[in-house]
Amino acid sequence: MNAAPNLAPGAALEVTDLRVGYDGVPALFGVGLRVEAGQIVALVGGNGNGKSTTLRAVAGLNAADTGRIVFAGRDITRLPAYERVPLGLSLVPEGRRLFPRLTVRRNLELGAFARPSGESIEAGIAETFALFPILEEREQQLAGTMSGGEQQMLAIARGLMAQPRLLMLDEPTWGIAPKFVTKVL
Repeated sequence: MNAAPNLAPGAALEVTDLRVGYDGVPALFGVGLRVEAGQIVALVGGNGNGKSTTLRAVAGLNAADTGRIVFAGRDITRLPAYERVPLGLSLVPEGRRLFPRLTVRRNLELGAFARPSGESIEAGIAETFALFPILEEREQQLAGTMSGGEQQMLAIARGLMAQPRLLMLDEPTWGIAPKFVTKVL
């Protein structure tokens, strides 16, 4: 799956002085980061340190009180989440957030809603099945009946179906058995 198309050299993502709060209570204080094209970056810290809030703000799910978020040279700070996905931002949230009463296939198809026009959803599903063969075996199974590791693979695969330029994984190994950690990573 072409999950990381070529980006121009330089920052794929730049966050400057980001401040986010919940109901008037500050949660992030002046966060800044820069992710270069092709780079893998990890946010590390204890619970409650703002990792998820940072990712949610970049994805547009948490509004920035102040600061700036620039993706591929475009200021997206005030852009709603649904407009960020077609630009190439994809977030796999903590806790997977699958549609448990839908099949594996339907979850994958829903991940492709913002796929560039003309791009084959079937080709994306085939690439996903090559990456995670267990998902092909479970194609008609309801997502909510799968193991935690299988659900995490599905959540990541669904995120890849949008053909993102930047894939953000929040707690990618959360709640899964150690034998699946290596496969997920």
